[in-house]
Amino acid sequence: MGSVPATARAYILCALLCAVACALPALWQENRVGWCVVALLALLYAGCEMPSRRRCPGPALPVNAGSFFPVLLAAAFLLPPAAAALVAVPGAALGPVAGGPAAVRRVWRAAQLALATWSAATADALLGGRTALDGQHSPHFPFALLPAAAAAVTFCLVLTVLEAGILAAAERQPAPTAWRGLVLRSLVPHLVHGLAGLMMAVLWTSPYGPVSALFVLLPMYISCWLFQQYHRERSAHQATIRALVQAVDLKDRYTRGHSERVGRASVLIARELNWDERRVEVIRFAGILHDVGKLGVPTRVLRKEGPLTDDERRVIQLHPEYGHEIVRGIGFLGEARSAILHHHERMDGTGYPCGLAGERIPEFARVVAVADAFDAMTSTRSYSRARPVPVALAELRRCAGSHFDPRMVEALVRALERHGWESEVTADDPTGQQPPKPRAGPADGRVEGPGGAIPAQSARVAGRTRTPGGPA
Repeated sequence: MGSVPATARAYILCALLCAVACALPALWQENRVGWCVVALLALLYAGCEMPSRRRCPGPALPVNAGSFFPVLLAAAFLLPPAAAALVAVPGAALGPVAGGPAAVRRVWRAAQLALATWSAATADALLGGRTALDGQHSPHFPFALLPAAAAAVTFCLVLTVLEAGILAAAERQPAPTAWRGLVLRSLVPHLVHGLAGLMMAVLWTSPYGPVSALFVLLPMYISCWLFQQYHRERSAHQATIRALVQAVDLKDRYTRGHSERVGRASVLIARELNWDERRVEVIRFAGILHDVGKLGVPTRVLRKEGPLTDDERRVIQLHPEYGHEIVRGIGFLGEARSAILHHHERMDGTGYPCGLAGERIPEFARVVAVADAFDAMTSTRSYSRARPVPVALAELRRCAGSHFDPRMVEALVRALERHGWESEVTADDPTGQQPPKPRAGPADGRVEGPGGAIPAQSARVAGRTRTPGGPA
């Protein structure tokens, strides 16, 4: 346990002691505990969990999305709380885990699931769920729905509270933030698991016996397979994005770290605009890949230290079209493709490559344009200093309406007021020397950038050849 923080070790030990205390009463409740039922359910849960975590490649399922929790909830409906807690132990303790130390993770998972199952069984018993499932009172089955729902919600809350606690103890995440996110993602799936567990319990106590309850697991196993297929596909998407970004980073040092930060700023804007999570994920892809077209620009042009010629500038301005061609066949990017093509358009129609104006510019492109300009102004590179965040935001506001969509600019301002922004340094210069000061022209007060003299008030100090919304 040397790699586990002391606070996390103490937390796991407390959870384990609580789980043992909850399960101990089963030893002197022999007249109430059906040990045959306990053994069958424990064996069933272990048998379901182990193949679900071995056969399908890709990341292991998170604890809050367990596909065979209906077995545990069926145990909560059929057994006293202390006996129900024991059902979770073999599957949790013997099943494979992702990462190490494996023994600690198994102990933690066993304690966590035992406590959640005990709590669900207690809630069900307090509301009379076992009485409603008694074979002699089958006409009262509908009354079992309320106790079952309460048990499923209790199972979810206990599981997520414990998970938030371990995240706070082991990874220093704020517990309230972690808990809210886990609950929102887990509540509906656990209610579905509760309904499936209730169906298992009803069939278990029916004249057809425990074998009939196995039919409930078939759709759950299919859902497990589909869930893992989704995660495998999502991992493939992420790998595709990483490969493209790494290729651009190797070719153009300016983009190193820039793409990820533009993706992060785009997400902040999208969430401030209350976009749904599917669109938020796509706008993140758009931000990360907005400069992928630089793969089609000659390296000597991208890395040129001096001013660019007009022909070289025109070549760089082709990178949105190159990028659109590169990602054209990647179906999962969806609207992100339009952002890659149009993120240098301006609201007044003076941008490129198509000269679109106002609402004709795709919404995704307007978001990425603001995020791109903001990060370029607030990032320090080997040849330029960053602007402070308030100065960068003031510049965005000054250019709102002409270069940028004012709604996107204000969304970024509000998001940064809430979440802040950590300016970062791109390690272009291995010597770690301070970046040079921008060079002023001798008589006109203009800043000399790599692409030539540009007005000082609109120069993007952090960008290579760009004014806000201007050339690459």
